[in-house]
Amino acid sequence: MTGLAQRLVRILAVVIGLVIGVVFLVMFVINRQSPEHRNSPPAPTAVAVIEVQPLPFRLEARGHGVARPAETWQAVANVSGRVVERHPQLESGALLHEGTLLLALDPSRYELAIAEAEAELAQLEAEEANTRRLLELERQSLDLAEQELSRIERLAATGSVSTSQRDTQRRSTVGQRQAVASLENSLALLPAQRERASVRLAQARRDLADTRFVAPYDLRLGEVEVELHQFVGVGQRLFEADSLAAAEVEARLPFSMVRRLLGSVAPAELEPGSLDLSERIDLNSIGAELELVGAPGVGWTGRVVRVASGLDPATRAVRVVVRVEHPWRDARPPDHPPLQRDMYTRVKLSASAPETSMVVPVSALHLGELYLADELDRLVRRPVSVAFKQGGLAMIEAGLVPGERVVLDDLQPAIEGMPLSVRRDEAAEARLTARARGESPVGARP
Repeated sequence: MTGLAQRLVRILAVVIGLVIGVVFLVMFVINRQSPEHRNSPPAPTAVAVIEVQPLPFRLEARGHGVARPAETWQAVANVSGRVVERHPQLESGALLHEGTLLLALDPSRYELAIAEAEAELAQLEAEEANTRRLLELERQSLDLAEQELSRIERLAATGSVSTSQRDTQRRSTVGQRQAVASLENSLALLPAQRERASVRLAQARRDLADTRFVAPYDLRLGEVEVELHQFVGVGQRLFEADSLAAAEVEARLPFSMVRRLLGSVAPAELEPGSLDLSERIDLNSIGAELELVGAPGVGWTGRVVRVASGLDPATRAVRVVVRVEHPWRDARPPDHPPLQRDMYTRVKLSASAPETSMVVPVSALHLGELYLADELDRLVRRPVSVAFKQGGLAMIEAGLVPGERVVLDDLQPAIEGMPLSVRRDEAAEARLTARARGESPVGARP
């Protein structure tokens, strides 16, 4: 086939295609249907609503923290000596009662020091008594010498005795005065000597007491680094023990949450000059609940004791210290273990807001708007101002009036003025009220 014939075939195919397209277009135009016009209004959309009212609201702040004992004993040797007694349960993890003798060092050196100091004190007491007796005798001799000197002085004035006899009596009297002064000086030095001996005795007794390590409270042992018959030096670490009386968790919480929470319990006017935060803010009015991460249902009730200085450098969070009293009292391992060192916990702090608030579910918000049902059951799109959101709830500070009906459903499309078939959801209202008061799980939907 020549090139001319090929071009003719292609042109013919294009023409046939155009003819077929025109035929289909004509058929569509002939068979088209005119739009159907209806005079009846659209059917109302069924929606669930809640009637909003000012509700008591419980503010919350949530964070995490690691548990630690409220008090830890780092046992360090204040004196040196050989370990002569070691409790058989002095091992890591053991629980021991207050007053239990845990460790004892050889006390013989310090018992000898006590005996030596007591002997020195006894010697000084005897020396003082003897010196006082001698002083009394020397004073009597001095009185006689003074009387004799006075008599000789009178006789010497009349020429009855020689000058040499008078001088001899003077020298004797001066010697007697020196003897009295020497004894008085010895007595004056004795209190200082006795005080030095008393200090040595007190130090020896303290050293003797430091040879015994007695549990100051009910405790749980940590790392133990000493064995029986081992010689320990001054400053050597022996063991570590945690008190069972209380545990603390330093929770990291967002600054905005803590600021809002503390503001709800702070007085309107703070007293000037008070440095203690607990004196300016009623920390006891803040509820504290802790839950062990990874163990649902395992939790404790605590109380806020202080706010640590400064913010967490990594997260800029506030460090709030929560204390749990007697964490071992109701422990039932393994179902409910005690709160102990290095447990990672979830912390929830809460306090009642000073005033009632307009609260709606966060799911009812649509890009800053609420869908409302007016008196004629028509849709109203209302922009509102949200103070803050907390656990699926939004506190509305402006744009909502008590008694208005908030639509809970997500309407698609949401056309202003569209008719609604309204059903009041009283169960959702009850759940919303309970959640606002902090009486139900935060994650539940109203």
